Amino acid sequence: MKEIRYFYVPDAAHASELPDDEAVHAVRVLRMTVGDEMMLMDGEGTFYRAQVTLASQKHCLYEIVESLPQERQWQGHIHLAIAPTKLMDRIEWMTEKVVEVGIDELSFLDCQFSERRSLKLSRIEKIVVSAVKQSRKAYMPQLNDLESFKAFVKRHSTGCRYIAHCYDELERVNLFDELRKGGDEDAVVLIGPEGDFSIDEVRMAVEAGFVSVDLGKSRLRTETAGLSAVMMMQLAKQR
Repeated sequence: MKEIRYFYVPDAAHASELPDDEAVHAVRVLRMTVGDEMMLMDGEGTFYRAQVTLASQKHCLYEIVESLPQERQWQGHIHLAIAPTKLMDRIEWMTEKVVEVGIDELSFLDCQFSERRSLKLSRIEKIVVSAVKQSRKAYMPQLNDLESFKAFVKRHSTGCRYIAHCYDELERVNLFDELRKGGDEDAVVLIGPEGDFSIDEVRMAVEAGFVSVDLGKSRLRTETAGLSAVMMMQLAKQR
């Protein structure tokens, strides 16, 4: 049986044509023709079974056959805020994996010891869309541009908030143990750059209500720590 292909189509219920990039992939790469079945995802919780009604060099029209609302796979809002690494391929790899595992929001932090002060969000957006389709997630994660650490901390004052770091002189609790106490509450975890957050940044976050945590006994690289934090949030908040 032919595998059903998934396409990201915002507002799929009210449109009748695949977006340009998706149309090119459907027609030129997958060679889909009139009558072929495909699955559309609107990124807001619904899949749509659809059939191709027109396939030209640059256009792919469809009609919806069935609407399939999806239930969220986890409780609460899972949010990772992380300082991007100097080598972008590492943070791009992490982005793909956290989306596949399951995340609601991904933010990037400009910290005192950050190795990277800018990033191309458009490239990361493409990775997010690809990972959503690959893992067949019904909801498109929110992606936020680089923001100063101080501004981020000041802006987030509700839900379960955690800052992971490696300072032994500051008291820490285990992230997973804390997450299990939070139940279905929203959760955000902050992960610093390779040189860690500055100790002043950690103290600032703690004073603002963030809980000081560790991710276990191993010392992890930034992208590994980010993926580990999301996996812990997923395990603690599965329905």
